[in-house]
Amino acid sequence: MKKISLLFVIIAFTFGSYSQSTDPAVTSWLQNNSITGTYYNSGNSTAIANNILVNCQQVEYSNDYVYVSTEGVPSYPTGPFLDGNPSQAQAQGAIYKFPLNPQPNSGSSTATTMGTIGVFINGASLYDYRDGVAWNPSTNSLCGGPGNPPCPGGPTASMDWNRDAIPAEMDGFDCSKGHPAMGQYHHHQNPSAFKLDLNVISSICNLYDADGLYAIDENEHSPLLGYAYDGYPIYGAYGYKNEDGTGGITRIKSSYELQNISSRNNGPAVNATYFLGYFREDYEYIAHPNDEDYLDEHNGRNCVTPEYPNGTYAYFCTVDTDWNSAYPYAVGPTFYGVYSNASVNNITEATTVFNPSSTGYNEKDFNRLNISVFPNPSTDLIAVQVSGVVKSHLDISLIDMLGKQVATTTINAGQTIAYFDIQTLYQGAYIVKVSSNSYSTIEKIIIKR
Repeated sequence: MKKISLLFVIIAFTFGSYSQSTDPAVTSWLQNNSITGTYYNSGNSTAIANNILVNCQQVEYSNDYVYVSTEGVPSYPTGPFLDGNPSQAQAQGAIYKFPLNPQPNSGSSTATTMGTIGVFINGASLYDYRDGVAWNPSTNSLCGGPGNPPCPGGPTASMDWNRDAIPAEMDGFDCSKGHPAMGQYHHHQNPSAFKLDLNVISSICNLYDADGLYAIDENEHSPLLGYAYDGYPIYGAYGYKNEDGTGGITRIKSSYELQNISSRNNGPAVNATYFLGYFREDYEYIAHPNDEDYLDEHNGRNCVTPEYPNGTYAYFCTVDTDWNSAYPYAVGPTFYGVYSNASVNNITEATTVFNPSSTGYNEKDFNRLNISVFPNPSTDLIAVQVSGVVKSHLDISLIDMLGKQVATTTINAGQTIAYFDIQTLYQGAYIVKVSSNSYSTIEKIIIKR
């Protein structure tokens, strides 16, 4: 893999073919300066406008860096957060700086930190596994976080047993598996809706939209979802089985497993309250040197991807066989590359603003969209779901058999699903038309009473 990457660099230098304006770290961000977001309050399935611009507002680059300006709010609805979290997603006014030529860390690995450790292509933050809560052996109780006394040494102190946010904060995640911390909306895990998992472990999507940044498609290489603070890309749950891009599509697997323990030194006993997996240290890393679809200790690997056909190091948002999030979830517990806090206050060098050359899909990409319309037949609601990442808005029409358009809706960039409420429509056959630019696809659906 390193030989492939080196050859690419040599060719690019020799023929002058490399351009920062075509680097995926520049071109992959979802840009928007007109559409604003929505959120849900508990018990109300009608989304409320938050008047905050969604996705990323500007992307600019120099010879060495890409800068992403964003409010940090996704285009899919956020909330509600049923654990008593009083926050809603708030505008962040953030600027992130990522290296265009990230470097492996040749020294001791840098541990991931609390707070943002990466940014998804819609501007939403990625946090690591932790939620700031740990076990204090002096008091034999939890410390840190809301409702607990502070941990000895403060929130950044090293503790033997650090709580894993994914199981501990399950009740506080919205349908998209995210929540805010002091207004900063973020994901700790694969940003695909709970309801789309093969085994649904949260009922939050029963009342609220089953939306997210992308929908898993086991037959396609998962899309590029974002970048870690060390500059390396983050992908979804599926990739090529072999690192050279061969072997077909498979689920890319975490190499961390739960230890076979019944007690924790200086920690709580393993029981129903503090079950295995409640703390990060319950996991151990088991190398799989002969299995290229297993990840390294940072939750990544050197491999070929659609955006990097000559190879790159890449992290993956790991899930288990049921598509439920699998530790360490995305990046961590250490970075592969040279770490730098990518959040900056301003841009101090000359840059070029990146403006996408076109809007909408070309014919090839449109034809590759995996669009599902369901249920069929339907009685009260029609859902239109797109797998992968929607990179440009899709116009959706519901048309009767006389050719009359009876309803319209949109799936915006960074969303995956839209609905038609059909309770007032007559039964019979209808057409769902999904369009982008001059390309469209149709599907017949039956409304039945």
